[in-house]
Amino acid sequence: MVKKPTVLSGVKDQVLKAPVYTLRTYDAEIKLNQNENPYDFPEDLKAETFRRFMALKWSRYPEFVPESLRTQLADYVGWQKDGILVGNGSNELLLASLIVLIKDRTPVVMPSPTFQLYGLVSQILGARIAPVPLKPDMTYDICGLLTRAEEVSAKVLILCSPNNPTGSEVALEDLHRILKTFNGQVLLDEAYYEFCGRTGMQFLSEFPRLVITRTFSKAMGMAGLRLGYLMAHPDLAAQIAKAKMPYNVNQFSLTAAQVALDHRERFRPAIEAILGERERLRQLLSEIPAVRLYPTGANFFLFELTVPPRPVFEELYQQGILIRDVSAYPMLSNCLRVTVGTPSENDRFVAALRKILDRVPAAPPESK
Repeated sequence: MVKKPTVLSGVKDQVLKAPVYTLRTYDAEIKLNQNENPYDFPEDLKAETFRRFMALKWSRYPEFVPESLRTQLADYVGWQKDGILVGNGSNELLLASLIVLIKDRTPVVMPSPTFQLYGLVSQILGARIAPVPLKPDMTYDICGLLTRAEEVSAKVLILCSPNNPTGSEVALEDLHRILKTFNGQVLLDEAYYEFCGRTGMQFLSEFPRLVITRTFSKAMGMAGLRLGYLMAHPDLAAQIAKAKMPYNVNQFSLTAAQVALDHRERFRPAIEAILGERERLRQLLSEIPAVRLYPTGANFFLFELTVPPRPVFEELYQQGILIRDVSAYPMLSNCLRVTVGTPSENDRFVAALRKILDRVPAAPPESK
């Protein structure tokens, strides 16, 4: 008797086995869980965006290739226009890159823990994922990455600097070492570049196998508009472009990005304010005995507790403060992550955290 197909019979095995990437929706007065910019896109620049957008024909598609925005980005980042792609968030460009680079059973090396989407997309595309644990202090194990890449004959190596969710940075000398040693493609996610100021852009000309992605979501306060960009050798960018959907970015987001780049200096005060608050928040959290804080180059902190993190997360939420529970990540079973907010948001978070932890006996975290 022929077995009757089920509704999922045609779904690839690697998709059925892949976890769902999802985030529960919480409603909270203070939202510090998604590494967003606490300072919104400036009101007058919103008005300018609407003014420009209203002058466009909504019945027409946007540019197939947004040349004017690519020209602005080329000036902004100091790279050739033909090596720049624009996407519906940097995640779309990461997806397009992996579609082009991964075949069935392609070995892909990445650190662990890192942004979950890298592993999920690679798995769905059929890759053999070779994770390399971070060091106990959450810094990158460069020797481990290179050794593992050689062991599995990796074709792709994915890095995030600063890393999400740990905030760890890849030192430029270490990135240079990886590029000199590893013969495959290196995907470098620089979503939080503006908060650390260090970039791998200087290596693009020398190493044409390097691909860098960035976003307008964080430093420019455009998370709701989904706009990212990619920089690579023009020949490689042309191949990655084949995996993007046509008209993948809507006209409004393209317009807002152009306005942002026209007034790029307007975003510097917000970035400086976040960096100032990051240092103040670091000092405040470092004074709490039950907290072990990890260094960060991003706009968030990973911190480890000497008590179970989930009840702390829940109690903070009950007080209207939403942070991120990352305790399900590898190596992070006692950890939470918090975005740097406004001064008042950070003060409320620290005060609430202190009170919660004061009620729970805790020894200082062990040094690792």
